[in-house]
Amino acid sequence: HQYRVERFGRERVVLTDTDAGYRERLRARFAHRANVAVRELSLPDIPDGLVAERFDTIVCLNVLEHIEDDRAALAALRGLLAPGGRLVLVVPAVPFLYGTLDRALGHYRRYTRSLLRERYAEAGLAAPRLEYFNLAGLLGWWLAARVLRRETIPPGWLRVYDTLVPLFRLEWLLPWRIGQSLIAICERPRE
Repeated sequence: HQYRVERFGRERVVLTDTDAGYRERLRARFAHRANVAVRELSLPDIPDGLVAERFDTIVCLNVLEHIEDDRAALAALRGLLAPGGRLVLVVPAVPFLYGTLDRALGHYRRYTRSLLRERYAEAGLAAPRLEYFNLAGLLGWWLAARVLRRETIPPGWLRVYDTLVPLFRLEWLLPWRIGQSLIAICERPRE
């Protein structure tokens, strides 16, 4: 993560999490970076320390599905964006895949394109880009969560997945898209 944060080239980076232990690990890891702050954020509630903030970019990776009121969470995130700011959302897709693994991870839902589009539009966000990705993950998730009814992914499966990652870049060449996840790059309109 450190390499990625340094690559952002941002004046200021705010990292958030709900878990106190994870926030402490983030603080330790980025203690040498004066431009990196670590804050608690439990959407849809925005803590006092962030209420007045406005960000040009918010990256929300596999978070929205853990929040019961995703509409309120998206509205709160929109409120943190500066006009013209972007919200990058990655969420689990394909509701048919919802199973034991999702429940064990605390997921309330998996999204379709239309459901995610409806949610960010209700929050007053536009998304010129909304795509499925991770075709290979779709098959693995289906097998683990729906067929084998596992509550965790066996470590060996992750090693196999990691070795196949270079092949996954080819999925963008397919004329149609489906995958385990959706990515939306949303924008708050300039006012």
